[in-house]
Amino acid sequence: MTAGPLSDTERIAWLRLARTPNVGPVAFEHLLQRCGSAAAAVAALPDLARRHVDISTKADAERELEAGERLGAQLICAAEPGFPPLLAAIDPPPPLIWTLGRAELLPRPAVAIVGARVASAGGQRFARGLAAELGQAGRLIVSGLARGIDGAAHEGSLATGTVAVLGGGVGDIYPPEHADLHARIADQGCVVSESPPDHRAQARDFPRRNRLISGLSLAVVVVEAELKSGSLITARLAAEQGREVLAVPGSPLDPRARGTNDLLRQGAAVCESAEDVLRALEGLPGLRERKRRPWTGPADPPPDGLRDQLEALLSPTAVTIDDLVRASGAPAPAVFAALVELSLAGAAVFGPGGTVVRA
Repeated sequence: MTAGPLSDTERIAWLRLARTPNVGPVAFEHLLQRCGSAAAAVAALPDLARRHVDISTKADAERELEAGERLGAQLICAAEPGFPPLLAAIDPPPPLIWTLGRAELLPRPAVAIVGARVASAGGQRFARGLAAELGQAGRLIVSGLARGIDGAAHEGSLATGTVAVLGGGVGDIYPPEHADLHARIADQGCVVSESPPDHRAQARDFPRRNRLISGLSLAVVVVEAELKSGSLITARLAAEQGREVLAVPGSPLDPRARGTNDLLRQGAAVCESAEDVLRALEGLPGLRERKRRPWTGPADPPPDGLRDQLEALLSPTAVTIDDLVRASGAPAPAVFAALVELSLAGAAVFGPGGTVVRA
């Protein structure tokens, strides 16, 4: 991707491509490389999918930009200089984010603090104090504005810098009792979302929100979490992204400690103080620019018959793209190009770690 401000025309096309169904971050990045620009990719979509595609319209994109303008929000595309470097390093990065507040905070070294919504008083006190100490040490604090641990982390770091990542748009206040906290973060910190500014959060939006929380951060600290918890998803995503994962140990009698204690069994670092987090960050190797996989990058159109061959090889069980390259005998870039076309047609879905499943 380029590294300069987008023209107004390309920004509209970028937004249209990002909002088109079946164009996830993997397909988005490939289409830009293959077609050279978002405008060219939008024009090529029907031919690449070989079917009718519900492409987001120019009017849709303009309405979204107007909604953001009414809120005072800023759209930052992944090709632009203001896009957070840590977020740009994940594979693949989100095509764009909306920000409300002080977007200039986002490049600062950040730590995410997440945990249970129904948190104990002690857990909230610990999260608030940890956020305050890390903030005083120059770390930006990232969380999800949820009840419990998230809210406490934001409150502890308002004075030093905090970022709230939302599943809904930057103007969607949830939970309602955090309306004042949302306003204070928009004033003193920054609210971030991949969703359109006025989008109301739905269940499917939260895994994407969790990916942003870990992607914006060098480390994720889980304070309290049950075994089936969104906070554990954030921790898993952090590990996949090469970020440090820390957990606060707790009593085995408290269900809210089972998730954190399990993370410790799996190798997460112990967090009992801000010093533990700062020590872990000192030992964290610098995040390097993403290495392009052998099957990514510009590609010629896949040869006839390859799409059908790959579709037959897919199943509901995830398989790696490298395995599909071996099974098909086709060149890696051609296999990836054909898989992108299958995803645009709604026949395949990309997963984490270079995997794909039949839709």
